[in-house]
Amino acid sequence: MVNHNENQLNEIFQALADPTRREIVHMMAQKERTVSELAEPFDMSLAAISKHIKVLERANLVKRRVTGRTHLCSLNAESLSQATEWLRFYEKFWSNRFDLLESELLKAKKNEH
Repeated sequence: MVNHNENQLNEIFQALADPTRREIVHMMAQKERTVSELAEPFDMSLAAISKHIKVLERANLVKRRVTGRTHLCSLNAESLSQATEWLRFYEKFWSNRFDLLESELLKAKKNEH
C-alpha cells in the first residue's frame, strides 16, 4: 500500500516536471503573485496558466487566496521541503560514492608512481 507521503511526493515531482510550473514556483518564491502576474512572462492564456496553477495546488505547492476578484498565489515552502528532504538522502548517497571514487583514484595515482 502506498502511503500518503509517497503520494504527496509523487504529486510534487509530477508538478515540478514541467518547466512552466517550475518557473511559476520560482516567481512565487520571490513574492506572492496574482494569476495575471504569473501569466505575464508566458505566451499562453490565463486559462492555461490557471491549469498549471491547479496542478501546483493539487501538489500542495501553491496556496491561493482570493481577495475580491483577485487571486493571489503564494508558495507553500513546507511541501517543497518534502521534495528537498527526499533529494537530500540521494545527495548524501552520491557524495559518499564520489568520496569512495576519489579515494580509489588517489590510491591508483600513488601506485603509478
